[in-house]
Amino acid sequence: MANTPHGGSLKDLILRDAHIHAELTEEAASLGDLILTERQLCDLELILNGGFSPLEGFMTQNDYDSVVDSLRLHDGTLFPIPVTLDVSGEDIKRLSIGPGARITLRDPRDDQALAILSVQDVYQPDKAKEATLVFGKDDSAHPAVTYLHTRVKQYYVGGTVQAIQLPTYHDYVDLRFTPTELRAHFKKLAWRKVVAFQTRNPMHRAHRELTVRAARLRLANVLIHPVVGLTKPGDVDHYTRVRVYQAIMPKYPNGMAHLALLPLAMRMAGPREAVWHAIIRKNYGTTHFIVGRDHAGPGKDSSGKDFYGPYDAQVLVTKYQEELGIEMVPFQMMTYLPSTEEYQPVDEVPKGVETLNISGTELRHRLKTGAAIPEWFSYPEVVKALRESYPPRTKQGFVLFFTGLYNSGKDVIARALQVTLNQQGGRSVSLLLGETVRSELSAELGFSIEDRDKNIQ
Repeated sequence: MANTPHGGSLKDLILRDAHIHAELTEEAASLGDLILTERQLCDLELILNGGFSPLEGFMTQNDYDSVVDSLRLHDGTLFPIPVTLDVSGEDIKRLSIGPGARITLRDPRDDQALAILSVQDVYQPDKAKEATLVFGKDDSAHPAVTYLHTRVKQYYVGGTVQAIQLPTYHDYVDLRFTPTELRAHFKKLAWRKVVAFQTRNPMHRAHRELTVRAARLRLANVLIHPVVGLTKPGDVDHYTRVRVYQAIMPKYPNGMAHLALLPLAMRMAGPREAVWHAIIRKNYGTTHFIVGRDHAGPGKDSSGKDFYGPYDAQVLVTKYQEELGIEMVPFQMMTYLPSTEEYQPVDEVPKGVETLNISGTELRHRLKTGAAIPEWFSYPEVVKALRESYPPRTKQGFVLFFTGLYNSGKDVIARALQVTLNQQGGRSVSLLLGETVRSELSAELGFSIEDRDKNIQ
Protein backbone atom coordinates (compact mmCIF):
# COMPACT_ATOMS: atom_id res chain seq x y z
CA MET A 1 0.00 0.00 0.00
CA ALA A 2 1.46 3.38 -1.04
CA ASN A 3 2.40 5.86 1.65
CA THR A 4 0.00 8.70 2.54
CA PRO A 5 1.04 11.94 0.77
CA HIS A 6 2.61 14.72 2.80
CA GLY A 7 -0.12 16.89 4.27
CA GLY A 8 -2.73 14.15 3.89
CA SER A 9 -3.64 14.36 0.18
CA LEU A 10 -1.78 14.37 -3.12
CA LYS A 11 -2.05 17.76 -4.84
CA ASP A 12 -2.15 16.50 -8.42
CA LEU A 13 -3.14 19.78 -10.08
CA ILE A 14 -3.24 18.24 -13.55
CA LEU A 15 -6.07 15.95 -12.45
CA ARG A 16 -7.70 18.65 -10.35
CA ASP A 17 -7.93 21.13 -13.23
CA ALA A 18 -8.55 18.70 -16.10
CA HIS A 19 -12.24 19.64 -16.30
CA ILE A 20 -11.40 23.31 -17.07
CA HIS A 21 -8.44 22.62 -19.35
CA ALA A 22 -10.03 24.22 -22.42
CA GLU A 23 -10.98 27.39 -20.51
CA LEU A 24 -7.50 27.72 -18.99
CA THR A 25 -5.82 27.21 -22.37
CA GLU A 26 -7.98 29.93 -23.93
CA GLU A 27 -7.36 32.32 -21.04
CA ALA A 28 -3.59 31.69 -21.09
CA ALA A 29 -3.41 32.98 -24.66
CA SER A 30 -4.86 36.33 -23.55
CA LEU A 31 -2.61 36.89 -20.51
CA GLY A 32 0.88 38.28 -20.13
CA ASP A 33 3.58 35.58 -20.17
CA LEU A 34 6.48 34.76 -17.93
CA ILE A 35 9.11 32.51 -19.53
CA LEU A 36 10.42 30.25 -16.78
CA THR A 37 14.05 29.52 -15.98
CA GLU A 38 15.27 25.93 -15.95
CA ARG A 39 14.99 25.75 -12.16
CA GLN A 40 11.53 27.30 -12.15
CA LEU A 41 10.46 24.78 -14.79
CA CYS A 42 11.56 21.88 -12.56
CA ASP A 43 9.82 23.41 -9.54
CA LEU A 44 6.59 24.03 -11.44
CA GLU A 45 6.48 20.47 -12.75
CA LEU A 46 6.69 19.06 -9.22
CA ILE A 47 4.02 21.52 -8.04
CA LEU A 48 1.71 20.49 -10.90
CA ASN A 49 2.17 16.73 -10.52
CA GLY A 50 1.96 16.68 -6.71
CA GLY A 51 5.61 15.88 -5.99
CA PHE A 52 5.78 18.99 -3.80
CA SER A 53 2.50 18.30 -1.96
CA PRO A 54 1.03 20.08 -0.04
CA LEU A 55 2.16 23.04 -2.18
CA GLU A 56 -0.34 24.30 -4.75
CA GLY A 57 1.77 27.15 -6.02
CA PHE A 58 4.86 29.23 -5.34
CA MET A 59 5.39 30.33 -1.75
CA THR A 60 3.92 33.57 -0.46
CA GLN A 61 5.99 35.68 1.91
CA ASN A 62 4.34 34.14 4.99
CA ASP A 63 5.24 30.64 3.86
CA TYR A 64 8.69 31.67 2.63
CA ASP A 65 9.65 33.40 5.88
CA SER A 66 8.39 30.49 7.95
CA VAL A 67 10.26 27.90 5.86
CA VAL A 68 13.52 29.85 6.01
CA ASP A 69 13.24 30.37 9.77
CA SER A 70 11.71 27.10 10.98
CA LEU A 71 11.55 24.50 8.12
CA ARG A 72 7.74 24.80 8.20
CA LEU A 73 5.03 26.36 6.11
CA HIS A 74 2.98 29.12 7.75
CA ASP A 75 0.35 26.54 8.79
CA GLY A 76 2.99 24.46 10.59
CA THR A 77 3.46 21.72 7.97
CA LEU A 78 7.05 20.50 7.72
CA PHE A 79 8.68 21.75 4.49
CA PRO A 80 12.39 22.62 4.64
CA ILE A 81 13.21 24.26 1.27
CA PRO A 82 11.75 27.52 -0.10
CA VAL A 83 10.07 27.03 -3.48
CA THR A 84 9.81 30.50 -4.96
CA LEU A 85 9.18 32.25 -8.28
CA ASP A 86 11.72 35.01 -8.78
CA VAL A 87 11.08 37.92 -11.15
CA SER A 88 12.80 41.18 -12.03
CA GLY A 89 11.55 44.71 -11.54
CA GLU A 90 11.18 44.90 -15.32
CA ASP A 91 8.94 41.80 -15.25
CA ILE A 92 6.76 43.42 -12.58
CA LYS A 93 6.31 46.56 -14.66
CA ARG A 94 5.82 44.76 -17.96
CA LEU A 95 3.22 42.33 -16.63
CA SER A 96 1.70 44.65 -13.96
CA ILE A 97 2.41 41.94 -11.39
CA GLY A 98 0.57 42.52 -8.14
CA PRO A 99 -2.07 40.87 -5.94
CA GLY A 100 -4.96 39.68 -8.09
CA ALA A 101 -2.99 39.55 -11.35
CA ARG A 102 -3.04 36.40 -13.48
CA ILE A 103 0.03 35.39 -15.49
CA THR A 104 0.72 32.58 -17.94
CA LEU A 105 3.80 30.51 -17.05
CA ARG A 106 5.55 29.18 -20.15
CA ASP A 107 8.12 26.48 -20.85
CA PRO A 108 11.44 28.11 -21.90
CA ARG A 109 12.11 25.33 -24.44
CA ASP A 110 8.98 25.52 -26.58
CA ASP A 111 6.89 28.43 -25.18
CA GLN A 112 4.05 26.07 -24.27
CA ALA A 113 1.64 27.42 -21.63
CA LEU A 114 1.97 25.17 -18.58
CA ALA A 115 -0.03 26.97 -15.92
CA ILE A 116 -1.71 30.21 -14.87
CA LEU A 117 -0.43 31.89 -11.72
CA SER A 118 -2.88 33.84 -9.55
CA VAL A 119 -0.68 36.37 -7.75
CA GLN A 120 -1.19 36.76 -4.02
CA ASP A 121 1.83 38.87 -3.13
CA VAL A 122 5.16 40.26 -4.34
CA TYR A 123 8.04 40.59 -1.91
CA GLN A 124 11.77 41.18 -1.77
CA PRO A 125 13.75 38.44 0.01
CA ASP A 126 16.78 38.83 2.23
CA LYS A 127 19.11 36.68 0.17
CA ALA A 128 21.94 36.72 2.69
CA LYS A 129 19.57 35.43 5.37
CA GLU A 130 18.17 32.78 3.02
CA ALA A 131 21.70 31.59 2.18
CA THR A 132 22.76 31.47 5.84
CA LEU A 133 19.71 29.64 7.19
CA VAL A 134 18.89 27.33 4.27
CA PHE A 135 22.43 26.44 3.16
CA GLY A 136 24.31 26.93 6.42
CA LYS A 137 26.39 29.94 5.42
CA ASP A 138 26.49 32.74 2.88
CA ASP A 139 29.48 31.30 1.05
CA SER A 140 29.91 31.54 -2.72
CA ALA A 141 31.68 28.17 -2.76
CA HIS A 142 28.19 26.68 -2.40
CA PRO A 143 26.67 26.40 -5.91
CA ALA A 144 23.17 27.25 -4.71
CA VAL A 145 24.43 30.35 -2.88
CA THR A 146 26.20 31.50 -6.02
CA TYR A 147 23.01 30.84 -7.98
CA LEU A 148 20.98 32.78 -5.40
CA HIS A 149 23.19 35.87 -5.60
CA THR A 150 23.98 35.87 -9.32
CA ARG A 151 20.96 34.37 -11.10
CA VAL A 152 17.93 34.67 -8.84
CA LYS A 153 16.10 37.92 -9.57
CA GLN A 154 15.26 40.70 -7.12
CA TYR A 155 11.64 39.88 -6.23
CA TYR A 156 9.62 36.77 -5.37
CA VAL A 157 6.01 36.32 -6.49
CA GLY A 158 3.74 34.13 -4.37
CA GLY A 159 0.46 32.59 -5.48
CA THR A 160 -1.46 29.49 -6.49
CA VAL A 161 -1.33 27.93 -9.93
CA GLN A 162 -3.91 26.27 -12.16
CA ALA A 163 -2.55 23.50 -14.35
CA ILE A 164 -2.73 23.42 -18.12
CA GLN A 165 -0.17 20.71 -18.91
CA LEU A 166 3.10 19.18 -17.76
CA PRO A 167 6.31 19.99 -19.66
CA THR A 168 6.81 17.93 -22.81
CA TYR A 169 9.83 15.61 -22.96
CA HIS A 170 11.24 13.63 -25.85
CA ASP A 171 13.81 11.65 -23.82
CA TYR A 172 13.08 8.61 -21.64
CA VAL A 173 9.33 9.24 -21.81
CA ASP A 174 8.54 5.74 -20.50
CA LEU A 175 10.55 6.44 -17.32
CA ARG A 176 8.92 9.76 -16.39
CA PHE A 177 6.25 8.79 -13.85
CA THR A 178 4.14 11.31 -11.95
CA PRO A 179 3.34 10.52 -8.29
CA THR A 180 -0.17 9.45 -9.33
CA GLU A 181 1.22 7.12 -11.99
CA LEU A 182 3.90 5.64 -9.75
CA ARG A 183 1.40 5.01 -6.96
CA ALA A 184 -0.84 3.22 -9.46
CA HIS A 185 2.16 1.16 -10.60
CA PHE A 186 2.96 0.09 -7.03
CA LYS A 187 -0.69 -0.86 -6.50
CA LYS A 188 -0.77 -2.89 -9.71
CA LEU A 189 2.33 -4.84 -8.62
CA ALA A 190 1.02 -5.18 -5.04
CA TRP A 191 4.17 -3.54 -3.66
CA ARG A 192 3.42 -2.75 -0.02
CA LYS A 193 6.89 -1.58 1.03
CA VAL A 194 9.16 0.39 -1.28
CA VAL A 195 12.70 1.63 -0.53
CA ALA A 196 13.57 4.72 -2.56
CA PHE A 197 17.17 5.33 -3.62
CA GLN A 198 18.14 8.91 -4.49
CA THR A 199 21.13 9.46 -6.76
CA ARG A 200 22.68 12.07 -9.05
CA ASN A 201 25.66 9.87 -9.98
CA PRO A 202 26.22 6.72 -12.04
CA MET A 203 25.54 3.48 -10.18
CA HIS A 204 28.00 0.62 -9.79
CA ARG A 205 28.04 -2.79 -8.09
CA ALA A 206 28.26 -1.32 -4.58
CA HIS A 207 25.05 0.67 -5.12
CA ARG A 208 23.27 -2.43 -6.37
CA GLU A 209 24.43 -4.43 -3.36
CA LEU A 210 23.43 -1.63 -0.98
CA THR A 211 19.89 -1.31 -2.35
CA VAL A 212 19.31 -5.06 -2.59
CA ARG A 213 20.48 -5.48 1.01
CA ALA A 214 18.23 -2.62 2.21
CA ALA A 215 15.21 -4.15 0.45
CA ARG A 216 15.77 -7.68 1.71
CA LEU A 217 16.21 -6.59 5.32
CA ARG A 218 12.82 -4.82 5.13
CA LEU A 219 11.02 -7.33 2.88
CA ALA A 220 10.54 -4.50 0.41
CA ASN A 221 11.00 -3.57 -3.22
CA VAL A 222 13.34 -0.89 -4.58
CA LEU A 223 12.63 2.33 -6.45
CA ILE A 224 15.69 3.72 -8.21
CA HIS A 225 14.70 7.41 -8.36
CA PRO A 226 17.54 9.48 -9.87
CA VAL A 227 17.38 13.25 -10.29
CA VAL A 228 17.35 14.38 -13.92
CA GLY A 229 16.68 18.08 -13.35
CA LEU A 230 19.39 20.45 -12.13
CA THR A 231 22.16 18.80 -10.10
CA LYS A 232 25.61 19.91 -8.99
CA PRO A 233 27.65 21.71 -11.67
CA GLY A 234 30.14 19.25 -13.16
CA ASP A 235 27.96 16.16 -12.60
CA VAL A 236 27.68 13.50 -15.29
CA ASP A 237 24.92 14.50 -17.74
CA HIS A 238 21.55 12.85 -17.22
CA TYR A 239 21.55 11.12 -20.62
CA THR A 240 24.67 9.16 -19.70
CA ARG A 241 23.42 8.45 -16.20
CA VAL A 242 20.07 7.12 -17.38
CA ARG A 243 21.81 4.78 -19.83
CA VAL A 244 23.86 3.55 -16.86
CA TYR A 245 20.72 3.02 -14.74
CA GLN A 246 19.08 1.13 -17.60
CA ALA A 247 22.16 -1.07 -17.87
CA ILE A 248 22.16 -1.93 -14.18
CA MET A 249 18.44 -2.64 -13.74
CA PRO A 250 18.64 -6.20 -15.19
CA LYS A 251 21.20 -7.00 -12.48
CA TYR A 252 18.51 -6.82 -9.78
CA PRO A 253 16.56 -9.94 -8.84
CA ASN A 254 13.55 -10.33 -11.11
CA GLY A 255 10.64 -8.15 -9.96
CA MET A 256 12.55 -6.43 -7.15
CA ALA A 257 13.31 -2.97 -8.60
CA HIS A 258 11.80 -0.24 -10.72
CA LEU A 259 13.42 2.80 -12.37
CA ALA A 260 11.69 6.20 -12.53
CA LEU A 261 13.14 9.66 -13.17
CA LEU A 262 12.67 12.69 -10.91
CA PRO A 263 12.63 16.17 -12.56
CA LEU A 264 13.97 17.92 -9.46
CA ALA A 265 16.20 20.99 -9.34
CA MET A 266 18.52 20.12 -6.46
CA ARG A 267 19.78 22.83 -4.11
CA MET A 268 22.59 20.75 -2.56
CA ALA A 269 21.29 21.89 0.85
CA GLY A 270 22.54 18.88 2.82
CA PRO A 271 20.37 18.14 5.89
CA ARG A 272 17.44 20.32 4.80
CA GLU A 273 17.54 18.77 1.35
CA ALA A 274 17.50 15.25 2.80
CA VAL A 275 14.22 16.05 4.60
CA TRP A 276 12.89 17.57 1.35
CA HIS A 277 13.87 14.45 -0.59
CA ALA A 278 12.09 12.29 1.97
CA ILE A 279 8.90 14.36 1.58
CA ILE A 280 9.08 14.06 -2.21
CA ARG A 281 9.58 10.28 -2.09
CA LYS A 282 6.68 10.01 0.37
CA ASN A 283 4.52 11.85 -2.17
CA TYR A 284 5.63 9.38 -4.84
CA GLY A 285 4.31 6.58 -2.61
CA THR A 286 7.44 5.02 -1.11
CA THR A 287 7.63 3.86 2.50
CA HIS A 288 11.40 3.94 3.05
CA PHE A 289 14.14 6.30 1.92
CA ILE A 290 17.90 5.76 1.85
CA VAL A 291 19.82 8.75 3.23
CA GLY A 292 23.48 8.72 2.37
CA ARG A 293 26.63 9.96 3.99
CA ASP A 294 26.85 13.74 3.34
CA HIS A 295 23.53 13.49 1.53
CA ALA A 296 23.13 16.28 -1.08
CA GLY A 297 26.33 17.91 0.11
CA PRO A 298 28.10 20.40 -2.18
CA GLY A 299 31.64 19.64 -1.01
CA LYS A 300 34.06 22.12 0.54
CA ASP A 301 33.42 25.71 1.62
CA SER A 302 35.75 28.64 0.95
CA SER A 303 37.99 27.65 3.85
CA GLY A 304 38.38 24.07 2.64
CA LYS A 305 36.00 22.53 5.19
CA ASP A 306 32.95 20.42 4.40
CA PHE A 307 29.74 22.45 4.33
CA TYR A 308 27.97 19.76 6.36
CA GLY A 309 29.02 16.95 8.65
CA PRO A 310 28.93 13.44 7.17
CA TYR A 311 25.88 12.39 9.18
CA ASP A 312 24.06 15.74 9.64
CA ALA A 313 21.45 14.74 7.06
CA GLN A 314 20.69 11.45 8.77
CA VAL A 315 20.38 13.22 12.12
CA LEU A 316 17.89 15.77 10.82
CA VAL A 317 15.75 13.18 9.00
CA THR A 318 15.71 11.06 12.16
CA LYS A 319 14.58 14.11 14.16
CA TYR A 320 11.51 14.52 11.94
CA GLN A 321 10.98 10.86 11.03
CA GLU A 322 7.70 10.41 12.91
CA GLU A 323 6.26 13.56 11.34
CA LEU A 324 7.61 12.65 7.92
CA GLY A 325 5.88 9.29 7.95
CA ILE A 326 8.63 7.63 5.93
CA GLU A 327 11.30 5.36 7.42
CA MET A 328 14.91 6.42 6.90
CA VAL A 329 17.38 3.76 5.81
CA PRO A 330 20.94 4.87 6.66
CA PHE A 331 23.34 4.51 3.74
CA GLN A 332 25.89 1.81 4.51
CA MET A 333 29.29 2.22 2.88
CA MET A 334 29.98 -1.01 0.97
CA THR A 335 33.42 -2.44 0.24
CA TYR A 336 34.61 -5.40 -1.84
CA LEU A 337 36.23 -8.44 -0.22
CA PRO A 338 38.40 -10.25 -2.82
CA SER A 339 38.80 -13.29 -0.56
CA THR A 340 35.08 -14.07 -0.73
CA GLU A 341 34.28 -12.14 -3.93
CA GLU A 342 31.43 -10.21 -2.33
CA TYR A 343 30.46 -6.79 -1.01
CA GLN A 344 29.94 -6.16 2.69
CA PRO A 345 29.17 -3.07 4.79
CA VAL A 346 32.43 -1.50 5.94
CA ASP A 347 31.46 -1.74 9.61
CA GLU A 348 30.88 -5.52 9.31
CA VAL A 349 34.27 -6.38 7.83
CA PRO A 350 36.57 -8.12 10.36
CA LYS A 351 39.79 -6.30 11.16
CA GLY A 352 42.69 -7.29 8.93
CA VAL A 353 40.56 -8.57 6.03
CA GLU A 354 41.68 -7.20 2.66
CA THR A 355 39.22 -4.85 0.95
CA LEU A 356 39.21 -3.11 -2.44
CA ASN A 357 37.64 0.09 -3.67
CA ILE A 358 38.01 2.60 -6.50
CA SER A 359 37.47 6.28 -5.72
CA GLY A 360 35.56 8.64 -7.97
CA THR A 361 38.83 10.35 -8.87
CA GLU A 362 40.44 7.04 -9.83
CA LEU A 363 37.39 6.06 -11.89
CA ARG A 364 37.52 9.33 -13.84
CA HIS A 365 41.25 8.79 -14.43
CA ARG A 366 40.64 5.29 -15.79
CA LEU A 367 37.91 6.54 -18.09
CA LYS A 368 40.14 9.35 -19.30
CA THR A 369 43.12 7.12 -20.01
CA GLY A 370 41.24 4.03 -21.16
CA ALA A 371 42.64 1.95 -18.29
CA ALA A 372 40.76 -1.19 -17.28
CA ILE A 373 37.87 -0.96 -14.83
CA PRO A 374 37.53 -4.30 -13.01
CA GLU A 375 34.26 -6.21 -13.02
CA TRP A 376 34.23 -6.42 -9.24
CA PHE A 377 33.75 -2.64 -9.23
CA SER A 378 31.25 -2.16 -12.04
CA TYR A 379 29.33 -4.17 -14.60
CA PRO A 380 30.72 -4.29 -18.17
CA GLU A 381 27.43 -2.85 -19.47
CA VAL A 382 27.79 0.15 -17.14
CA VAL A 383 31.42 0.71 -18.10
CA LYS A 384 30.47 0.54 -21.78
CA ALA A 385 27.83 3.25 -21.30
CA LEU A 386 30.33 5.49 -19.50
CA ARG A 387 33.07 4.96 -22.07
CA GLU A 388 30.69 5.88 -24.90
CA SER A 389 30.13 9.29 -23.28
CA TYR A 390 33.65 9.73 -21.90
CA PRO A 391 36.06 8.13 -24.36
CA PRO A 392 39.81 8.25 -23.58
CA ARG A 393 41.80 11.11 -25.06
CA THR A 394 43.14 8.93 -27.87
CA LYS A 395 39.59 8.36 -29.13
CA GLN A 396 38.32 11.90 -28.80
CA GLY A 397 38.07 14.24 -31.73
CA PHE A 398 39.71 17.67 -31.80
CA VAL A 399 40.02 20.67 -34.09
CA LEU A 400 43.17 22.55 -35.10
CA PHE A 401 42.39 26.02 -36.49
CA PHE A 402 45.10 27.80 -38.48
CA THR A 403 44.81 31.50 -39.19
CA GLY A 404 47.17 33.98 -40.78
CA LEU A 405 47.71 36.49 -43.54
CA TYR A 406 47.39 35.62 -47.23
CA ASN A 407 50.34 33.49 -48.38
CA SER A 408 51.61 33.11 -44.82
CA GLY A 409 51.84 29.33 -45.24
CA LYS A 410 48.89 28.20 -43.15
CA ASP A 411 47.48 25.97 -45.93
CA VAL A 412 50.87 24.32 -46.48
CA ILE A 413 51.25 23.60 -42.76
CA ALA A 414 47.70 22.23 -42.56
CA ARG A 415 48.24 19.87 -45.49
CA ALA A 416 51.55 18.67 -44.05
CA LEU A 417 49.91 18.02 -40.68
CA GLN A 418 47.07 16.11 -42.32
CA VAL A 419 49.56 13.80 -44.06
CA THR A 420 51.54 13.32 -40.85
CA LEU A 421 48.44 12.41 -38.81
CA ASN A 422 47.25 10.02 -41.51
CA GLN A 423 50.68 8.41 -41.52
CA GLN A 424 50.54 8.03 -37.74
CA GLY A 425 47.13 6.31 -37.96
CA GLY A 426 44.49 5.75 -35.31
CA ARG A 427 42.24 8.63 -36.40
CA SER A 428 40.35 9.78 -39.44
CA VAL A 429 41.52 13.25 -40.47
CA SER A 430 39.57 15.84 -42.45
CA LEU A 431 40.99 19.03 -43.92
CA LEU A 432 38.76 22.03 -44.55
CA LEU A 433 40.48 24.93 -46.29
CA GLY A 434 39.16 28.45 -46.39
CA GLU A 435 39.35 28.34 -50.17
CA THR A 436 37.10 25.28 -50.20
CA VAL A 437 34.54 26.96 -47.96
CA ARG A 438 34.56 30.06 -50.13
CA SER A 439 34.23 28.20 -53.44
CA GLU A 440 31.56 25.74 -52.31
CA LEU A 441 29.52 27.69 -49.75
CA SER A 442 30.19 31.37 -50.47
CA ALA A 443 31.03 31.50 -54.16
CA GLU A 444 28.98 34.64 -54.64
CA LEU A 445 31.11 36.67 -52.21
CA GLY A 446 34.06 38.84 -53.13
CA PHE A 447 36.92 40.14 -51.00
CA SER A 448 35.46 43.40 -49.74
CA ILE A 449 35.39 43.97 -45.99
CA GLU A 450 31.65 43.28 -45.95
CA ASP A 451 31.98 40.06 -47.97
CA ARG A 452 34.88 38.83 -45.88
CA ASP A 453 32.82 39.40 -42.71
CA LYS A 454 29.94 37.40 -44.20
CA ASN A 455 32.30 34.61 -45.24
CA ILE A 456 33.63 34.01 -41.73
CA GLN A 457 30.16 34.07 -40.20
